[in-house]
Amino acid sequence: MKYYIIAGERSGDLHASNLIKQLRIQDPEAEIRGWGGDMMQAAGMDLVRHYQEMAFMGFAEVFKSLRKILGFLKEAKSDIKAYQPDVVILVDYAGFNMRIARYAKKQGIKVFYYISPKIWAWNQGRVHGIKKAVDRMFVIMPFEKDFYARFDYKVDYVGNPVNDSVTDHVASDDFRSRNKLYNNKPIIALLPGSRRQEIENMLHIMLSVLPNFRDYQFVVAGVSNFSKEYYEQYNKDPNIKIIYDQTYDLLAHAKAALVTSGTATLETALFGVLQVVCYKTSAISYTIGKMVIKVPYISLVNLIADKPVVTELIQDEFTAKQIIAELKRILFDNHFMKQQQEGYKLVRQRIGEFRTAKRAAELMVQYLRKERL
Repeated sequence: MKYYIIAGERSGDLHASNLIKQLRIQDPEAEIRGWGGDMMQAAGMDLVRHYQEMAFMGFAEVFKSLRKILGFLKEAKSDIKAYQPDVVILVDYAGFNMRIARYAKKQGIKVFYYISPKIWAWNQGRVHGIKKAVDRMFVIMPFEKDFYARFDYKVDYVGNPVNDSVTDHVASDDFRSRNKLYNNKPIIALLPGSRRQEIENMLHIMLSVLPNFRDYQFVVAGVSNFSKEYYEQYNKDPNIKIIYDQTYDLLAHAKAALVTSGTATLETALFGVLQVVCYKTSAISYTIGKMVIKVPYISLVNLIADKPVVTELIQDEFTAKQIIAELKRILFDNHFMKQQQEGYKLVRQRIGEFRTAKRAAELMVQYLRKERL
């Protein structure tokens, strides 16, 4: 069968690449084409366009890039029509992918969605559009199945791919020596995100608290999408170390972490690393976000637990003073440390034990073959 897959960011590239590997096992004759990244291409997908060209963040930023986004949409639709896949598989990236879903549906092409748009967070009425445009939804958050059931829409919960990735990771024994880190200083990991806007909004504030924690070493999780020169502008102290594409090894060795809100908050929790969640965006994007977001938390950890397990420092609360106070809590307050770890246990229980990509691929191929019969 022919598959067309679209992922619009780094985490989607990872999860889609694992799905592609499993689709090839379930369907050895699979032909796969789409939009994504290096990992999807390495897994065997014919790459049309890289997600780095589509990495727009925040309401204001998306608005400024609207002409470019519309051009990408037109290109994707044209390519899908020419390719004529048996199914279009959309991975997160809701603003772009829901438009593709509606187009593919009108063309009579089956539409699967892997990793649901976060419609439970804002504009829940969009579920009606999903019911019309998406044939099968494969969700990765345990609470999403109940959410969709409220709208009489049956979805498949396939577990969470982050849990699979963390479980499969084998920590490198020579991580410290390989990266020239101190053996006698505990690590505070800084995860400023993988987008330029996130890094520029977050990293300098995270690093500003270093003088208050001289007994620790600050290690920044860099991504190779950006040059070393780009990151080095933030490296003003010998106690700052920037490493690249080793986030899981970093978390496996970290004592605590400052984490930009997103998938990384869940990864940090599954590694059992105590964390402070941070987030800052443009004033316009934040004002619009406050008006439309309908959930009480921004971190996946708190959303899954349905209670405040980790502290969230958002926008004006994301200051050096607040970071120092919260870091001291997760480093020195035994009661708070134990409370956060208990919250992590609850998160693991709710996610459950699944092989997510394998389960999703099995169901997708099963549904497609059943439809053919």
